[in-house]
Amino acid sequence: MNINEILKERQKWFSWKNIAPIKEELDKLEVKEASFSIKDAIEIKTQESLMPQIEKIAKMLKPWRKGPFKINDLFIDSEWRSYIKWNTLIPFLDLENKDVLDVGCNNGYYMFRMLEMNPKSITGFDPSALFNLQFDFINKFLKSDIEYKLLGVEHVPYYEKKFDVIFCMGVLYHRKDPIDMLKELKAGLNRGGEVILDTLMIEGNEEVALSPMRYAKMKNVYFIPTLKTLYNWCERAKFSDIEFIGKRYTTTNEQRKTEWIEGESLDSFLNKEQTKTIEGYEPPLRVYLKLKN
Repeated sequence: MNINEILKERQKWFSWKNIAPIKEELDKLEVKEASFSIKDAIEIKTQESLMPQIEKIAKMLKPWRKGPFKINDLFIDSEWRSYIKWNTLIPFLDLENKDVLDVGCNNGYYMFRMLEMNPKSITGFDPSALFNLQFDFINKFLKSDIEYKLLGVEHVPYYEKKFDVIFCMGVLYHRKDPIDMLKELKAGLNRGGEVILDTLMIEGNEEVALSPMRYAKMKNVYFIPTLKTLYNWCERAKFSDIEFIGKRYTTTNEQRKTEWIEGESLDSFLNKEQTKTIEGYEPPLRVYLKLKN
């Protein structure tokens, strides 16, 4: 697999008619002065004179799934309050002087949060031109060395470098072969490296997985395992050690509709009591694992 050829071909995505006007506006944005602080929101201070341009671009970049971000007084209230997940993971992370990869990195919110932990390098994979432009927009102000690649998990084994830590959050249930995907992640690790995995699970002691036609209105959810089944998958992928970090239900406090997204959010995917998905399944329960190479 020739990764450079794939990346070269995917640069054409920025000429798509729904993407090109955004990129054109973003290229015009000249940021001369900016500072930032990393809190639950990525908070940016910059020239007030740029705000009309900044607000226009931010709105063109909708929907904002991950965040939030704040640029001067402009608050980009993303669909997900991503800091809730991140704050759960922080005690289990050691990124100091590590080469880090985030697979399915969206707009880079989690990668920007990683900057606090002084990793050696940060790379993000996501095959989305829109999310790439959201990242480029925020990074205009942060000017970080984070690398963003229009790649997916299937490219991890063939990438030019290996990583000490790979984050894979909210991807596994979208893959038709979860064991193969776990093997692809493992192939991207240095010796002694680890994967931080976040995925959906169902309660139960059986070695089974839910395989719905739709789950919370999503057509692209293929397998949601019990914890025991997920451990089996990880063992079949030859991870040497599996550490349980935690599990918790996604609530409408964490994921909800805001003016910065289009369409529906979690409250439309659950029943009125929020005890089941509209299809009648358990509501979204996320589990966090640390998998060691």
